[in-house]
Parts: sequence; C-alpha cells; structure tokens
Amino acid sequence: MRKTWIDLGILWIVCALALLLISPGVRAQLVREDSAAPRPAAAPPATAAQGPAGKKRLAQEIQLTGDQQWADSGIDVQPGEHVVVTATGDLQYSDAKEQNGPDGLPRGFKDLIRILPFNDAGRGAVIGRIGDATTGQAFLIGVKRDLIAPTSGRLWVGINEATNDIADGTYKVHLEVFAADAGSPYAAVKVVDKIPGIDNSLFGKIPRRIGDKEGNPGDMVNFLILGSETAMQRVFTTAGWVKVDADVRGTVLHGILESLSKESYLTMPMSQLYLFGRPQDYGWAHAEPISVVASRNHLRVWKAPFQVNGQTTWVGAATHDIGFERDNRNNGVTHKIDPDIDLEKDYVEKTLSSTGLVAEVSHFTPENPLKEARTATGGSFHSNGQVLILKLRDTGKDLSAAFVSTFCSVLQTEKPDGADWGACTNYVQPSAAAAADAPVSQKLQAISTNYRVLVVPGVLSSCQANTQAFQEGQAHLKEKHGMTVEFLQLPNDTSTVNGQKVATYLRNQMSGKDSRKYVVVSYSKGAPDVQEGLAGDPQARSAVAALVTVAGAVGGSPIADTMPSIVERYTSSLKLGRCEGDVAQAFKSLRQDVRKRFNDDHPDPLVPSFSLTAISDATNTSKMLLQAWQLLTQYDPRTDSQLLAADAIVPGGNLLGVLRADHLAAALNYETASNAEVRNFADRNHYPRTAVFEAAVRVAIDSIGSN
Repeated sequence: MRKTWIDLGILWIVCALALLLISPGVRAQLVREDSAAPRPAAAPPATAAQGPAGKKRLAQEIQLTGDQQWADSGIDVQPGEHVVVTATGDLQYSDAKEQNGPDGLPRGFKDLIRILPFNDAGRGAVIGRIGDATTGQAFLIGVKRDLIAPTSGRLWVGINEATNDIADGTYKVHLEVFAADAGSPYAAVKVVDKIPGIDNSLFGKIPRRIGDKEGNPGDMVNFLILGSETAMQRVFTTAGWVKVDADVRGTVLHGILESLSKESYLTMPMSQLYLFGRPQDYGWAHAEPISVVASRNHLRVWKAPFQVNGQTTWVGAATHDIGFERDNRNNGVTHKIDPDIDLEKDYVEKTLSSTGLVAEVSHFTPENPLKEARTATGGSFHSNGQVLILKLRDTGKDLSAAFVSTFCSVLQTEKPDGADWGACTNYVQPSAAAAADAPVSQKLQAISTNYRVLVVPGVLSSCQANTQAFQEGQAHLKEKHGMTVEFLQLPNDTSTVNGQKVATYLRNQMSGKDSRKYVVVSYSKGAPDVQEGLAGDPQARSAVAALVTVAGAVGGSPIADTMPSIVERYTSSLKLGRCEGDVAQAFKSLRQDVRKRFNDDHPDPLVPSFSLTAISDATNTSKMLLQAWQLLTQYDPRTDSQLLAADAIVPGGNLLGVLRADHLAAALNYETASNAEVRNFADRNHYPRTAVFEAAVRVAIDSIGSN
C-alpha cells in the first residue's frame, strides 16, 4: 500500500547542494560551530507555573559517568508531582575540542548521523524520562529543570549520547520531588470497560480498512481518538510524534530547512491512503532519525464525518514499518509492516497515555472483527480485532462561534474600521457551529470597564513607534467604550528578559490607585514574552484576568533560525531605521525547541487564555512575506507567513478563532503609511483590525465574567 519513499541518499545530496549555495562566510561559520564552537552559557532555569508549592516528598543525589546513557533514579513519580532536577559537572568527548557541561555541546552537522535519545538537545546534555525506554518521551534537563510529571512511572536520568559514546567526566544530579499542587489537572489514565457512544452502530459507519486511490483494501482501522483537533495535535506532539510531510517535494524543501538548522529529519513522506472518500488529514511518525527510511512507527488519522456524544472523532490506522519487501502490484519495493499490528496499537496507547493528556482508555471489539488480511502490496497482518479508544482530557473551549458572531456584529453595526467591508466571513473563518451566511443578530452590550486592557506587541515594535499593534483599536476602545487601554513597548530581546519587564510593569501598575486587573492582548512574540513574565512572578500573574494572543508565537516558528536575515530585509524594505535591542537575540526565543520546553514545563495555561490564529494564502499575503509563506507551507499550508496555525494557540487554552490574514495584517496598519514604498511591500494589509481587537476583548471578558 505504500509508495516507495524518496531515497535518503538523494536527500543528503540535495541538502549538500543547498549547503554549497550558502555564502562562503556562512559555510565557514557552520563548520566552526560543528568543530570548535565554544561551550554555550548555561540557560536560565525554567520556572514552573506555580512553583513547587507542595510538600517535599523526597530528595536524593546520583552520579552519571560519561559511559552511562541512562541511570535508574529509583524514584517512582505520580501525575502532577513537581520534579526539580539540578546537574553539575563536565564531560570531555575524545572528538570534541571543548568540555561540555549539563547543557551539552552545541549541535552540529555531525548530529545528523548520530542517534541520540533526545534529538533536540546537544550531545552530552543531561536528560530525563518517565517510564520505559520504548515509550517514555525523553526531555532536556540541562543545568536545571522543574517539570510537572504528566503521568506515573519510574524516573530515569541520563546523558544525551549514542550507545557507543564514551566521555571522561562525571555529572552530579540532585533530584527533589514535591507533592502535586492543589487542583492539578493531572491524574492517572482511567482504563474503562466502555465509553458512551462507542458501540456497533458507530462502527457501522466506519470502514474496517483504509484503501488506496483505486479502492484496494489496506491497513486495518485500529484506533479512535475523541477530542478536538487542537487536543489531538497536542497529544501527538507532546508524546514525541512528528507530523509527516504529504509529498516528496515538501520533503526535499523541508529536509533542507531542517538540515540547515541542524535538526535530524524525521518526517519522510507517507503515501496518501483513503477513508471516508478522502486522503488522511494527518500523518504522524515516531522514529529514530537514521532508521527512518527502513523502520518507523507511523499512522494516519481522518476526521470522521460524525461525532461521538458531541465530541470530534478521529479514526486512525497505525502500523510499524520494519523493512522492505516486494510490492505485488508492480514488483517494486515497498515497506514491510510488522504483521502483528496489535503491537503498534499498544505503542500508540502507551506513548499517548504517557503525556497526561488522555483521560480514558478502552478497547472495543466490533461485530465480525478483522483478524487476518493482506494489504494490496501482498503483506500479511493479523490482529485480535480490537480497536483502541482514547478519550482526551478536557482542555480549552472552542469559542470561535461566539467570536465570529461578535466580530460580525462589531464590523457591521459599529463599523469601527469604516463601511463597505462586505461579508464579515471574508476576514474570519467560520466555525463548524456558525454557518458562513448566518445573519448578524447579536445585540452588542456595553463592554465592562471593570478591567483594563494592556497591549504587548511583537518583535520590531521598538523599530516602528508610529505603527503600534492595534493602534486604531486602542483608540476606539478608549473613545467609544470608555476603557482604559495601555501599551507596553518592549525592546528586541529574549522572552526571558522581556518577561521580566512585563512582570515589573504589572506589579508597578497594581501598586497604584487603580486595582483593576488586566486583559492582556499580546501579538506575535509578545505572547511568549507575557507567558514567561507570568510564569516567573506570581504577583504579576495575579494582576492578569485573561491573556489574549493574536498570531502569538506560543509554539515558536520552524524558521526562527532564518528569521533575523528575513527581518533585515523587512527593516530595509520598510525603512524602519534603528531598532532598540538585538533582533537575533529576540528570535532565539522563537525557536520551536525553546518554546516546546517552556510549554512542557507549563502544561496548562498560567491564566485564562484565548487565542486567535491567522491563516493566509498567496492571494492575501503581502509581497514582503511571500518568501517566508512559501517556506512555511512546506510544513503546513495553514500558516500566516511567520507561524504555523497550530503554533499560535496556547496549549490547553481557549480557541477564539481563525483570522484570514497574514501575520502583519492581523495587527499592524501599513496600508495608510505615508511612504509609498512601504505600502507597496505590505500590499495585502487591508484588514478590519479594530473590529478584531474589540471582538477579542469582548469575548474574553464575557468568558471570565464582568466582575
């Protein structure tokens, strides 16, 4: 059933050719990074959302020598417990010119052919995992880590090195375990006999097997997931699965991008197979980087055209590729699957359950279960016929119907952006619960003035004092609705540094005469800046009633490494002049591994959170953003040219909706700029930002209550 994947050797050749196209100065810099880069400064320790407020349960210290990949701590942790780990010491690898500490060596191109337990960290870093080696997801500890255990299991610590690596030196690792915070959402996964709505009438709507385009039967449908699209994506990414490229062209471009950013490339494409009359909505893979061509755990999922008890239902087929075999259809080469497909079903269950994001697990045997069959390529498989059912833990709500209705009412009745905008759904994506042609009938109530509004902008804001994020929206809420609206200018710096500035501002403002809490509206990099400020300062956190993110870089961006050079073109094109701070430092905070670590350490929203994401296409993406948009579409077509839509949503927060706009149009007004050249580069900037701003504030306040 599987199309032969692109040969890995070809991919390396393409990547090598791409490297040759890089300027000599950049090539030299990359070589220096790989061979003799200085040891990086220790990263500031991550701070848990509430800190380890619970009682300390135990503390102990272990030693890791340079030849130990994993060491058993002897500690069994429970869901929700805080685990605080600190590490000291140095290692020296024989082929490295410098010693490294617990943060590891800088990643280089040689890491593309190393099989490391945790691919996103440097060789020699201190790492950890909860559970066994086959399904427990490794995480970076570095110098210090305070994490919340999402599930129960044995705690292991180790060194991020290959099994045959040996280094001189020792790490001392100190571990402390604190009781779970009161109200922690984490609990052991419930294994239940039955989940309401899962019965034979449901399976009468689900084909037993997926097929190819010609209708030839293939893999068995062997699992169902109940939960929103955002929750489904979150559980897979948290469990270490990666989204798979849809085609070979995407693979080559994506592979070049990943290789040039020194990340091993895992997302080799899988062929399109069909269920419910269409190809898969998502493909996910879990594999070691160098083994991905011959062997990987992988699966396809489809959104079902029906719900189970009001919940979105995802239907999936999972198999484990273990090598190659002859394709009986054309005598070509295809992948051989492990014939015991129940092992892969168990692997899906264990990896997803380890995240703490699964509430209930069940198994269901449909009538006339499928137990033995052959794929169209001739490969055989067998099963006990059971289908795995995973019900995901409740997270944030989908408020897109309320947002669309409110936005349409504001746009067409208040008309804060002027008249003649046409259908409001030209600018926002209707939710499944809101028909695109639904008439506007909502009567707008007065906005509560029991809250203040604080706008925190993104990177480059200090470069363009005359173009603030939601500038017209700020004035509109003040003049039309009598609200107090403030704007906090931040320099181009890391989210850790800017977060401290956000926290200081909030503390100072709350110490004055005005005791009203804030609804913080953050744009782009302003979102992680605010998140880090709230995470590290409980007093600042208590000053915030709600956080609204608009095209917020919550999950970072795949092109964060290349963004500084893109930004240089922006600043030149827009004649922004001198910018406060260091743009390169600012974008370090937008690396996906940096943001993933923060989100892993803060698995639930710090305050009630509401996210607006944006999606653009070639017709409504400004000229200056098109190159970045084209790059990001190789990862996912749902992008605003700077972020992927899924990375603009606060994990566990509420979804406000989807804007039909590029990253700049969502918040910044360039269409009225006095400079004609600026207007030319930002040529798709016509967008009703003021109505978006007001609607977002309204829905957030309505959700948290006006008092």
